[in-house]
Amino acid sequence: MNYDLHHLYEAAVQNVEADIEFLERLFREEVGREPITLREDFCGTASLAAHWCSGSPERRAYGVDLDEPTVAWGLEHRVRQLDVEDRTEVLLGDVRQVHEQKVDLQTAFNFSFCVFQTREEIVDYFRCAQESLADDGVFALDLLGGTETCEELVEKTKVPARTDIDGTELPPFTYVWDQAAFNPIDHSMTCHIHFKLGKGQKLKRAFTYDWRLWTITELRELMSEAGFARSKVYVEGWDDDTDEPDGDFRETDGFDNSGSWIAYVVGFKSAKGAAS
Repeated sequence: MNYDLHHLYEAAVQNVEADIEFLERLFREEVGREPITLREDFCGTASLAAHWCSGSPERRAYGVDLDEPTVAWGLEHRVRQLDVEDRTEVLLGDVRQVHEQKVDLQTAFNFSFCVFQTREEIVDYFRCAQESLADDGVFALDLLGGTETCEELVEKTKVPARTDIDGTELPPFTYVWDQAAFNPIDHSMTCHIHFKLGKGQKLKRAFTYDWRLWTITELRELMSEAGFARSKVYVEGWDDDTDEPDGDFRETDGFDNSGSWIAYVVGFKSAKGAAS
């Protein structure tokens, strides 16, 4: 049986509910009000944007992406399924454009911004993001890192069966993250996603990424250069009882550089927080 790559990808990689929970808490704590508008850059299927709008009838979201077939799939399987067509607008275009409608939140998740491999490109993008925000707006990225990200490796994760929101039944499958190449000189890396399905069915190189592995320090400095007033880093805590991440991202000024980690790097347009 053939399975849609977008169903498999979202089941294996995305957790939009957790992302939204983090964004809501962050915005309340830092800005002191409820966020209403969101722009999802590199939105792909616009799952985050659609789920954002489904959380409240007051919310509105915008998605931006260059890939027309993926956007079309998302409109059918996410935006329409969640009945938020009147409040979710998906734009085909480059994320390096200033949005006319200033938004409370702007995101570039799933490490998507790493497609920008030069300082000039990413500063240009950050400037456009800063200009697209409301005066107290927040810009959030997620970043992978750790000692294992600088080497070639293959990591396999079993994904349990699930029923998608559009009714599609997905069987258990294996998600394979393949770091195929890393250049320590310029931090360029090539990664693939493979899927292993039942009865020996394999989808090799379902997705391929040519990225630059940016560091937290670089991103924060470049945010400042692009006009953000301040930035913060949030890292997932650790549960010693289960020896697993606890799912709770907390602000930090330092953490242990383990084999693999994910952090949120967040830029704030305003120098003043809610407590100021």
